[in-house]
Amino acid sequence: MLIAADYPFLDVVWTIVIFFVWVAWLMILFRIIGDVFRRHDISGWGKAAWLIFVIVVPFLGVLVYLIANGQGMAKRDMEHARAARAEFDDYVQSVAASSGPAAEIDKAKQLLDTGAITQTEFDAIKAKAIA
Repeated sequence: MLIAADYPFLDVVWTIVIFFVWVAWLMILFRIIGDVFRRHDISGWGKAAWLIFVIVVPFLGVLVYLIANGQGMAKRDMEHARAARAEFDDYVQSVAASSGPAAEIDKAKQLLDTGAITQTEFDAIKAKAIA
């Protein structure tokens, strides 16, 4: 218990607050670095300048970037989320449409209608799909 007496409760709280702010700043810093690399509206020199500014003067660089490009960052995040959602929806539709017993029976019915298989083969495929 000697250690607890040397480090009062408010110092513990202050340490936790400082650690939380530091972690939050690191998260913002990495989001900004990711956003700089994701941008297509600035050249490589512009990206390098922003990165140097954020690395050399970290707190001021992050603050200036958020003030100057905060709305653009939000728009790029929304576009990225929309693209990811559309890609996921396309994947789900492609997988859902090509699998399952109903899809197999539908394919077999199309083959039966074109004459590629006989009625007995269709019945066998249908029974296999249902089972």
